[in-house]
Amino acid sequence: MNKLTLKYEIDLDFILIAVTSPLKDYRLCYFINKVANLNLRKTNEYELLGLRDNQSLRFSYFQSFSNTSETEFHLISNKGLDGGYLIPEMITSDYFLIIKNFIDDEDLELIENAIHTIPEVVVASRIAPEKLKSKENLIF
Repeated sequence: MNKLTLKYEIDLDFILIAVTSPLKDYRLCYFINKVANLNLRKTNEYELLGLRDNQSLRFSYFQSFSNTSETEFHLISNKGLDGGYLIPEMITSDYFLIIKNFIDDEDLELIENAIHTIPEVVVASRIAPEKLKSKENLIF
């Protein structure tokens, strides 16, 4: 009897920037909007089902969409509203900025440099999503 094996690869076609900052989510979003001109807005919480004891975890979530470049920006807190972490192996990171669709390298560098100018941001660094154990939590 022949056996058929299906390989499933997660589409990780986005840029991930981990941000460490003591700021509340809405304050960080305000400063990122101010220095990087992103227009991030709060939306419904990002919810992951069945991660911890078959209960869902909720995370604060902001998003923006650029009509000119069709680029999506998502700012998600790493620490859940009810406890737990979105990416447990990166508990020192407070937020993740996810950039989907095409973004020019110059524009990406401008955004990163702008985030670094925020005095309360301790670290903002690009992370390779494929190296994370919990990368499937970033797919939405």
